[in-house]
Amino acid sequence: MEKDTKKDVSSKKLSSVIARVLDDKKASDILILNVSGVCVLSDYFVIASASSTTQVKGLTSSLRERIKELFGRIPNGDENDLKNRWNLLDYGDVIVHIMHNEQRENYALEKFWNHALKVDRQDWEEDSKEYSQYAN
Repeated sequence: MEKDTKKDVSSKKLSSVIARVLDDKKASDILILNVSGVCVLSDYFVIASASSTTQVKGLTSSLRERIKELFGRIPNGDENDLKNRWNLLDYGDVIVHIMHNEQRENYALEKFWNHALKVDRQDWEEDSKEYSQYAN
């Protein structure tokens, strides 16, 4: 019964927990965009940067495992380029982009989606504090 309850997490909460997991694993420039009013694909985008292809791959793997552990959810799909410079995890209501710093700068997703609402870091940190691996 507990697993069913875990799966019912809201898209806002899921995006906050994803950001928290990525932050705990040392991703940088984490941004959550509420795209529900401007995109039919998803409610939220979580975008994070990594300094190496190894970190992109590691963040993706760690996130996939942690979200499965916490909520019993696996991505509906995932995509990555062959060089692990941009990985995407599609949870339906939340799409996660983990990008090498150079790809993040080149593609500038946050500029493309500038009409979406940014979720303040303070808000997602508060919304996900009980999921931090460093919680007191």
